[in-house]
Amino acid sequence: MPRGDKSSYTDKQKRQAEHIEAGYKKRGVPEPEAEARAWATVNKSSGGGKKSGSGRGKPENKAPFRKGGRLGGKAAAARPAAQRSASARKAAATRKRRAS
Repeated sequence: MPRGDKSSYTDKQKRQAEHIEAGYKKRGVPEPEAEARAWATVNKSSGGGKKSGSGRGKPENKAPFRKGGRLGGKAAAARPAAQRSASARKAAATRKRRAS
């Protein structure tokens, strides 16, 4: 079986990879990179392609799927409180100005 062959993956794993890839594309990641990241995530969670047979399965690790949503906010948290506050005041003023 050549590298990159997806025949040993289940339909569920293929669907997961498609959905993850779509999310990366939506965020502007180039297509080859999005596909590579998607399959890396599926492999990390399930340990690669599944083979049939009783007792061969392992529990799925859901942590890689949850990781993406927890990454945001680091840049804002690193800024000083005064700078965040000034930015918030400026945003409020802009919203007020545009509302009228």
